[in-house]
Amino acid sequence: MAATRRRPALTTAVPAVLALSLAAAGCSGGGSAQRVEESPGGAPGVRPQSKPQLLGDGSTSLTGRQPFQPSPHKLRPGKKPPQFVVFSWDGAGEDDKGLFSHFRKLGKKYGAAQTYFLSGIYTLPEEEAKRYSPPGHAPGASDIGYLNDKHVRATLRQVRKAWLDGSEIGTHFNGHFCGPQGVGAWSVEQWKSEIEQARWFVQNWKTTTGWKKARALPFDYKRELVGGRTPCLEGQDNLLRAAAQMGFRYDSSGNGIQVWPDKRHGLWDLPLQQVPVPGREFETLSMDYNFLANQSGSVDGAAEQRPHWKRQMRDGLLQGFRRAYAGNRAPMIIGNHFEDWNGGIYMDAVEDVMKTVCRKDGVRCVSFRQLTDWLDAQDPDMLAKLRTLQVGEKPAGGWRRFLAEDTTAEAS
Repeated sequence: MAATRRRPALTTAVPAVLALSLAAAGCSGGGSAQRVEESPGGAPGVRPQSKPQLLGDGSTSLTGRQPFQPSPHKLRPGKKPPQFVVFSWDGAGEDDKGLFSHFRKLGKKYGAAQTYFLSGIYTLPEEEAKRYSPPGHAPGASDIGYLNDKHVRATLRQVRKAWLDGSEIGTHFNGHFCGPQGVGAWSVEQWKSEIEQARWFVQNWKTTTGWKKARALPFDYKRELVGGRTPCLEGQDNLLRAAAQMGFRYDSSGNGIQVWPDKRHGLWDLPLQQVPVPGREFETLSMDYNFLANQSGSVDGAAEQRPHWKRQMRDGLLQGFRRAYAGNRAPMIIGNHFEDWNGGIYMDAVEDVMKTVCRKDGVRCVSFRQLTDWLDAQDPDMLAKLRTLQVGEKPAGGWRRFLAEDTTAEAS
């Protein structure tokens, strides 16, 4: 079985932060239904380079442009922005529950590219644990367990397929250290070490596993890795400084609200967001862990309450989606883990949301990388104007008037 995730602290919305120790199931899209790859020299979805160019020890490779990537264009003056929705997964390991493979298939079904924040040590066999040197901890230490060989193989298989589906492989870094001795205390140099190790484990899994005949991953992880989310949403300030030096383009470690994003330290700051908790007078972050903390407070809460808790998360996410969709069109960010807390209700809630929103008119269920590509293609003045809209706020006079003075550009 996959290892147990221990999460000793919680970043959440009001009410006050809850201190929990949860036994998580430690394996913790977008293109819309119309997304196509516009690669030169091939039909949609076909990679132009048929023979991989192996890199390093053969763990990764160059295979050409990633399939199923939309080409970002500037928004026309007066045109309503797309409603972006990002489904993202912390840890992203495959164990006997098969949740990575399940949601990967759902993404294909509903036209959702997703971001999988892979924990680097999920590609490192436990007997090789001392190759990991976590800042401030003994070699091999980790607050999440290592996967057994079966699950390392399964994780690599799903990572490969996810990238070929058009989804993104980001990082959840490695040892998941939270609290006083955790990532919140790391310096910029310590974060750079953690990032480099997360890359190395993915780039060199054939060296650490000995599986020389296994198929290479179809991407260069040094190029692929452009963003992540920190454990327990801690340590973002120094992480941003380090990540900017390591080639990252965005970060999703913040605690935010549903407004258009801006940059911090040169990276797009794409945080989890406060969304309603139906039936209660506060909001919480758009993630399974935060709903759980405000419901059962444990991974094995009262069975009779689970249908209500499932509806509460599903409806809270949908309320957040609808106020953006009908209002300021700010990107909707959803984070989750591959877990079975409270009987899997949070998995069911996210599945319902994906099924409900991804095929709506004007909605693009994208990876963080695809969202970042679109943001980078826009006129900065137009984005600044979008940032003046508050949560759920419709532009005065409608979109045509609100964005009428932006620079003329191509159709979106």
